[in-house]
Amino acid sequence: MSEDTIFKAPPVVAVVGATGHTAHFVINELLRRKMSPVAIARNSETLAKARFSGDVIRRHARLDDPESLDSALRGARAVINCAGPFIDSAHYVAAAAVRARMHYLDVAAEEPSARRTLETFDAPARKAGIVVLPSVAFYGAFGDLLVTAARGDWDSADAVDLMIGLDSWHPTLGTRKTIARLSDLQEAATPSRESPPPLKKYWDFGDPLGSQQVVEFSFTEKLLILRHIRTSALRIYLSTVALSDVGDPSTPTPTAVDEVGRSAQRFVVEAVVARGSERRRAAASGIDSYAFTAPLACEVVARLLDAKFRAAGAYAAGEILDAREILTALSPEPLAFAVSAL
Repeated sequence: MSEDTIFKAPPVVAVVGATGHTAHFVINELLRRKMSPVAIARNSETLAKARFSGDVIRRHARLDDPESLDSALRGARAVINCAGPFIDSAHYVAAAAVRARMHYLDVAAEEPSARRTLETFDAPARKAGIVVLPSVAFYGAFGDLLVTAARGDWDSADAVDLMIGLDSWHPTLGTRKTIARLSDLQEAATPSRESPPPLKKYWDFGDPLGSQQVVEFSFTEKLLILRHIRTSALRIYLSTVALSDVGDPSTPTPTAVDEVGRSAQRFVVEAVVARGSERRRAAASGIDSYAFTAPLACEVVARLLDAKFRAAGAYAAGEILDAREILTALSPEPLAFAVSAL
């Protein structure tokens, strides 16, 4: 095989936790983009039965076995970690990515995991010449990118509001497992001073959600945004209907309603950034927050693998990537995206 043939070969991207709900969308999105996915999972039998939309290399690995994980990642240029709970998996996979000198992304919505990844792997990633990006997902980098796009050329903002609207939230089994894991950690933690009750308000998201009650609530968005956007007031809100759904143990898992496996869930996310008398707004809407994570993560991977890209270290996506370019690249499908002055 000639050097020219090797150069033109599609990039190989590993996906850890490949038998999960979100990973299924990620792998199929990589195939759609003519990349070569390597599906990695702990359960070899489930992995063998998994159905993808094209040919996929399948490898078994235990996350707590460095030799096994290193072997499974062999040949990849980047890895997308979809193996939640990420408080348990991220450290193992990110460490393996550093050893292999490949870019690392995960789709964590867990603030403790994202914080630990950013703090632990910045120096090792710089030394290895790779990028480590936690929380490249609907809950996380999506909000960060919207706020960054709305801010534009301002070097700071007086106030930032991010409103995440959903008409429902049918959690996957993986989401349920993550919530239970975080609850265990919170119960084991030393009690802190009681916090004031979160703010609630109504926000008109327009079509298709209309006016919804939202409550102040952040997954990893606040952590990511405050890394690189200077503001004296940041508030993040989530639809109360979404929190009610995910808090109800009887809420079913997502049901596919189209040929790619997306559910009927609709979302609208808006960022409003204010400085003095000026206000800027970025808004985006789409279908199925789990499914949307796949094109978002794969768009980011494609940019990291671009020969012109130059960065190393652990970051929030909005710190090192052009937010407006990424969101525009995802529009009009799977995302409707616009920026405006108010």
